[in-house]
Amino acid sequence: MNLSEFDFNLPDDLIAQTPAPSREGSRLMVVDRGTGTIEHRQFPDFIEYLEDQPLVIMNNTQVMPARLPGTFKDTGKAVELLLVQETNQATWQVMVKGLAKIKTGQEFDFGTEEHSLEAFYLGSHDGLGIFRFEASGDLHATLDIIGLPPLPPYIKRKGRNQEQDRLDRERYQTVFASSPGAIAAPTAGLHFSSELLEQVNRKTKTAWVTLHVGVGTFQPIRTDVVEEHKMLKEYYRVPMETWNAILEYRESGKKVLGVGTTSTRVLESLDIEGRTTKAITGWTDRFIYPGQSFKVVDRLLTNFHLPRSTLYLLVCAFGGKQLLDRAYKEAIEQRYRFFSYGDAMLIL
Repeated sequence: MNLSEFDFNLPDDLIAQTPAPSREGSRLMVVDRGTGTIEHRQFPDFIEYLEDQPLVIMNNTQVMPARLPGTFKDTGKAVELLLVQETNQATWQVMVKGLAKIKTGQEFDFGTEEHSLEAFYLGSHDGLGIFRFEASGDLHATLDIIGLPPLPPYIKRKGRNQEQDRLDRERYQTVFASSPGAIAAPTAGLHFSSELLEQVNRKTKTAWVTLHVGVGTFQPIRTDVVEEHKMLKEYYRVPMETWNAILEYRESGKKVLGVGTTSTRVLESLDIEGRTTKAITGWTDRFIYPGQSFKVVDRLLTNFHLPRSTLYLLVCAFGGKQLLDRAYKEAIEQRYRFFSYGDAMLIL
């Protein structure tokens, strides 16, 4: 398949720059694969599609405040790091623009009047910079205070605004986030308020997986031939209770509803056979594109994704490209809000 088949034109003003006034205040497009119909609803109507009590599986990863704006110490020039993964104490793999021009040993300042934070460039590995950090107090606490939510580049922020920073810290995080380690949000889960989640729990059974959303998820596809793209590995954890619940639901003929492409990737990376007495952990580089089948997930709740992205290819694989092309065209015509802070789609 050629990547150009998964392109579409999206008006810039449909890219949501801020979250809806309330978490559940988004729209919900419902796409039925069986009938080919498309409905336009509001997100709280999601409850109506749980009548047959599917197992609802969500990604409980917690987004780190991984974006660090600072300066080169020697020149005062602005720089911004994106923390990817801690390799050992005080040393991190980092994404940074202009990595090739940074010299080993260069020093950086990310501190504020209240908190000191410096970094030293040690070199690079697999396209990521290796930085060692020093703080006046506890390093992780300092990073949490100084760091900003790692918003995607299509969400524009001009300078630092205390109120906007506070809102992004709150809303670019699910209410059920409990396992720190992601550098991007599992955005389908952002629509659930605590109250709506309680309604879901009263209606049906929920379960959790963890996929620490990392570079692999949002890395652009740079090959013209879809099948040649290689995803970077991301850490996952499936609790014993979730694994065994999936087995029970499949044996009883009940459905599994994946909340988000990240939850779905975890579940479709595994051969869920036989009960387990412990959590299942590992790393997945599973790339799902049209032509592949789904073994676990029967329904998918997701946001509207970037053209030519691995996320868009996954939903095309799940819903069928022809139907998803029509759904996205209708979403643009109906002025749905796109991407991380945008509206949602439920594929039945």
